[in-house]
This record gives sequence, C-alpha cells and structure tokens, in this order.
Amino acid sequence: MKIVFSRKGFDSSSGGGPSPIFPDGQMLSLPIPDKSSRIPYKDISGNSWASVEELISDLTDCRPSYGAHLDPDLERSRLPREKSWRPLFGQVDSAQSHLENHGVGAGDVFLFFGLFRAVERVSGRWNYLRNQRQKHVIFGWLQIDEMIDLRRQHADASWADYHPHFSLNARSKNVLYVAKRILELPGLAGCNVSGAGTFPRFVPDLQLTDMNAHLVSRWLLPRWFHPDGHKSVLSYHGDLSRWQLNEHEAILSTVGRGQEFVLDCDDYPEAVAWLVNLMKS
Repeated sequence: MKIVFSRKGFDSSSGGGPSPIFPDGQMLSLPIPDKSSRIPYKDISGNSWASVEELISDLTDCRPSYGAHLDPDLERSRLPREKSWRPLFGQVDSAQSHLENHGVGAGDVFLFFGLFRAVERVSGRWNYLRNQRQKHVIFGWLQIDEMIDLRRQHADASWADYHPHFSLNARSKNVLYVAKRILELPGLAGCNVSGAGTFPRFVPDLQLTDMNAHLVSRWLLPRWFHPDGHKSVLSYHGDLSRWQLNEHEAILSTVGRGQEFVLDCDDYPEAVAWLVNLMKS
C-alpha cells in the first residue's frame, strides 16, 4: 500500500489565503478558483458556521459567482447529487505521471492537506485571527477503488460529469480516482469508516507544520518517516539535507508547491498503524 500526501485547497498562490478553522475546530477546505468549472462557489454548501459564499466574500478576493475547482470532492452534502455519486479526485499531466511512476492505484490512500488558519466572526464578517499563524493540516482522505481515464472512458461516469476534470480533455493525462465505499485498513475492520471523507475537527495529530519554525513547509513527522536505512523515500524528498532528526520526531523541509508526495508503506511498515491511528483520532 502507498500513502499519497496531496496538497489541495486555498493558499497564498491559489485563492489568496488559507482555508478556515472555526472556533470549535471545524475545518472547511476552500476549493481553488477555476474559470472553466461549471460549479460556482455560491452553489457549494458550507457547514454549521458559515456558507462558502460568506467565506469567499469575507476572506478572499474571489466572488461567489466564480467557478470553483471542487477537487477532491469528498462529501455528499457539498452539492446536490445523483444517487450513484461517490467521492472522487482528479489529477492531470505531470502530477498524474508522478502517481503512475510510483504505481499508485487501487487500495492506496490519498491524505489531502492544505493551508489553514483560525478564523473569528467580528461585526458580521469572518476574519483571520491575528494571533494565530497559518499551518499545513491534513483535512481529508480517499482510498482508491478504481480509476477512470477521461481521455478514453466516459460512458460509465455520467454521474461524475459535473466534475471540473471533464472540461480538461485537452490535457496529456486526465484521471479520476474513485473512492472505495468503506475504508479497508488493518485495525478498522467492522468500523464502517467511509472510503473517503473529511476530518470533522482539527486535532494536533492532523497538523504537519512545525509551529516553532518560520516556514509552514517545515514539517514535524514521526521519526520512522526519516529515510535513513530505507530503500525508498517520500517522493520529491530524496535530498537528505531536507531531513533532520530530534529526540522524538523527523523534521522535513518540504519542496515548494509540491502536489503529491508518495510513501511506500512496504518500506515503512509503521505507516499503516500511523494511518489507522489518524483515522481513530
């Protein structure tokens, strides 16, 4: 099995700022703007705190009428759905080639992370908390059941034709990853955890950023992530100068603007138990 750390949602380059963490810890990843998408922000549902329309108006320079790249699409409640709908995620071009080159396929798990920051509501508007820094946080997951190559297959995917990747057929590669109905991991048998979803609230186990560092891209990870003694390394991070160790953790300076970082669990057997504990947390 492989774990893929996949960077998604708003940040300073795509959308203009972090996605929100609400006062009770709820997180809501804001999809990046997409002129070709048929899904406007105003049509995407929010949560018990705010609508997406409010958040886009208050926290960003975008407008609720702008198209949104709703990808990954992990929750049924975000839009009206066909009965056959399943969570899915799309990838194209060189990023898709990277996944292919690492043999990513059925049974592997995407962990979606993005840039987040705490927010508060003041005088009827949402604002970022001044005394809270932004950070990389894992917000969702998807275990792959099947893959749909949109360059070749369409007939069996009519339920997904709303997805922004259906308008990207000019790309060299264009693949949709469809989620398993139930997450299949050792230690979760009988728990009926969905094959894809979002974590309901922020907890420290979901945080990647070392908050003692200046850069959000500096991560604190379990010590076993360090590549010393392993045949492989988290993809894009083969430069050992990016890795350090302290008494309890591995410290990683992640590459800029990376999209998918692949970890081979056969070479890092501790990863499966770590993933199960993340789901239980």
